[in-house]
Amino acid sequence: MRDGRPLLNFKSARVKQPPQHLADMTMDERMDAVKEMGLPAFRAKQISTHYFSHYVTDTEAMTDLPKDKRAEIQERFFPHLLTEVRRLRTENGDTIKFLWRLFDGALVESVLMRYRNRVTLCVSSQCGCGMNCPFCATGQQGLTRNMSTAEIVEQVIRANQVIAAGELAEAPKSDMPAAGETALGAEADDDEAAGESGFDGEATAASASGPERVSNIVFMGMGEPLANYKRVMNAVRRFVGPSPEGLGMSARRITISTVGLVPGINKLADEDIPVTFALSLHAPDDELRDEMIPVNTRWKADEAIDAAYNYYQVTGRRVSIEYALIKDMNDHAWRAELLAKKLNARGRGWVHVNPIPLNPTPGSVWTASEPDVADEFVRRLIDQGIPTTIRDTRGSDIDGACGQLAAAD
Repeated sequence: MRDGRPLLNFKSARVKQPPQHLADMTMDERMDAVKEMGLPAFRAKQISTHYFSHYVTDTEAMTDLPKDKRAEIQERFFPHLLTEVRRLRTENGDTIKFLWRLFDGALVESVLMRYRNRVTLCVSSQCGCGMNCPFCATGQQGLTRNMSTAEIVEQVIRANQVIAAGELAEAPKSDMPAAGETALGAEADDDEAAGESGFDGEATAASASGPERVSNIVFMGMGEPLANYKRVMNAVRRFVGPSPEGLGMSARRITISTVGLVPGINKLADEDIPVTFALSLHAPDDELRDEMIPVNTRWKADEAIDAAYNYYQVTGRRVSIEYALIKDMNDHAWRAELLAKKLNARGRGWVHVNPIPLNPTPGSVWTASEPDVADEFVRRLIDQGIPTTIRDTRGSDIDGACGQLAAAD
């Protein structure tokens, strides 16, 4: 703290990073690595196919590789990065929260969620978080270090292994978002059918070209993604790269969320990778947002909204505004009116608001808005022409919902 205000930590301490993994490398780098081992370049594509298409990490199962080279390939390309410490499942098995221990003992969590037309994975990008938002369990931990590209990618590969093993419950036919609700990971796109159901005409969880797998990724786990920009974007490139370079996912089905690191938002807009962008705003006025989102003391609410609007202008992708509704804190009707005024001042049709009742965290004095207050907040936004849906709180019963990830051993 300084002068009563929390200090922000944008950079992780200089700590040892995990050993280089296949997922850290471009295809050219993988080819160079296999040639250094005395193998022909095509082996890199074989190894990559096993990993990104079949989610295999044990080279002894890669029977098309030379038997006398498998141990060396294992050591070079597949160092062990994630150890599963604990797994929590909801009663019906449609949501699984994983606790992972990394190579240096750091703990992170990710959450796998089944919906009718998709399977979404909420991934972590940092060990802890340096943004210090007081209503977020992760934010209260502080930042240990940035995660590597491969540590981010491995969360998806491990989730795909769980799905392939049949350990995630099948989706009931009735699993449709309730009226006015959007499930985590559903797109906020100009196509309303896509935006509300998460189905955009592309392959969903049940891919026509292969086994079922994670279809949507949201960078809403532990950490501030734009504070680990280079590694997060490298992970995104692995996600969208065609097989065997990567997973071959649609960029439209990847959501990157930030509390408002304006330079990072502008940089993201210029990447030419059409991911879905979400701004965690939580308050439209600087007086309150300074207290709720400490980074607001560096980049004010209007600056963050301007950057979000710029993302829309550059990419044509509709932006999502995340808004945790906290009782007697930010859920006032006049704040809904102010939020609508600020969004409409930039134009129409460029934004979608996702309010979500605050998920409880241990020791917090704050709680979710009363249902009637939340309904009024949403009504005020809709009356001003702002598309608004209450977001699903999937996983809150296992502390796996937004703001609840604390990686407690």
